[in-house]
Amino acid sequence: MSATNSATTTARILLHEAMALQEAGNLAEAEPRYRAVIALGYRAVEVLPVLAGIVAKRGAVDEAIELWSALLAIVIDHPVALHEKALLLGKLGRFDAAIECLERACRADPDNAVAANNLGVMLSDAGRKREARAEFQRALTLAPGNIAVRHQLRRLNAEQVPFWHIPMMNDTRRNDAFEAAIKAALAKAGPDARVLDIGTGSGLLSMMAARAGAKTVVACEMVPVIAEMAKRIVADNGYADRITIFDRLSTELCVGVELGAPADILVSEILSSDLLTEHVLDTFEDARARLLTADATIIPRAASAMGCLVASDVLSDYVFVDQVSGFDLSRFGELATQKLPIHGTMTNWRRLSADVELVRIDLTAARTGCTLGLLSIPVLADGAATGIVQWMRVDLAEGIAFDNHPDAYSDGGWLQVLHNFPEPVQVRAGETLNLAVGHDRVTLIIQPLGVAASAALRAVA
Repeated sequence: MSATNSATTTARILLHEAMALQEAGNLAEAEPRYRAVIALGYRAVEVLPVLAGIVAKRGAVDEAIELWSALLAIVIDHPVALHEKALLLGKLGRFDAAIECLERACRADPDNAVAANNLGVMLSDAGRKREARAEFQRALTLAPGNIAVRHQLRRLNAEQVPFWHIPMMNDTRRNDAFEAAIKAALAKAGPDARVLDIGTGSGLLSMMAARAGAKTVVACEMVPVIAEMAKRIVADNGYADRITIFDRLSTELCVGVELGAPADILVSEILSSDLLTEHVLDTFEDARARLLTADATIIPRAASAMGCLVASDVLSDYVFVDQVSGFDLSRFGELATQKLPIHGTMTNWRRLSADVELVRIDLTAARTGCTLGLLSIPVLADGAATGIVQWMRVDLAEGIAFDNHPDAYSDGGWLQVLHNFPEPVQVRAGETLNLAVGHDRVTLIIQPLGVAASAALRAVA
């Protein structure tokens, strides 16, 4: 018998033993036999995947990757090797390399819905949401009834679309106020007025403008999946010939490119529950400087953060901690949130002051600087003040305003916000509580002040 035949015979015996041991669940004994088979150069393309699986199962991820790479050195576009290697690379957090392997696997086996789905997951984990969504949609086309793929697509969409969008759309009072302001602006400017809608969401405000007679509406939406849906909604409602939607930030729009000419009317609903978080000042100032006519109508034209001093045992348990199970955990309060979204009519709290205006923002101003000042609030009732419950009053146009006052509003997209103090503040009726109140252009600043700090801030003001 020749040496070659002898080696082949040995390899066959080892392979048979390895397979029998694997079937019996004895992977530790099967592994060295599979390695010996590969070393003898026998049926490596078939044996390498088995060995890589065994090695990965015992947790040797790097070694398993090397085995899949060895197979790819033999068969450069082996779809299973590319797929499995990618999954292992993903476990190590090496997303770029994993995505490259999965993309090659999908090119090698374009009808594999599992590979397309896994590529979508990997792209999503790497933060490449738009590409991930395309892969999930491709996977769903390949396997329309696949519940796992449908779940991944829905999960990804939900991650990109905050929950408040739908309650905001269903907020009739807010919608009516915006539409009244839009109608008034177009009645004054005429149907040839160019409308710019920043942060269009579902396209609702753009369609209100078109229904009010606007012939040209340009809208933008920074979240691609929302922008795509808005285009479909606008088409469904028959306004695609008058409304153009771009899936980008307003700061990426240019007159002469996306806008044929500066807009005569700006409408935007990017105010957050705490007024400024969505970078509303940067957005409005940029639009005023680059995208609007000098005398453009701006909707809304101003907004105020309103508030009142409150006490609440329920809310205190969310923002303060003291003695727990016999231990002093009070120091952890230094890490507590500075603000807590709440539903005014659904949360148990007690008013300790009248309503006060905390901050007013002029959205038509060319530039708004940071502010910080002293606000003295007369106390109407005794209690341990948890903080300030804040809401908004939005000035849309002359005689048209909207607010989400906590005494009457709990069914829209805007919530009220508790700006909690660092610790409870004991107050008595007839006293005055001094607060430092202002904003840094992105967040509200609301802090209680002692006597010395109040005097210092009053002196600066």
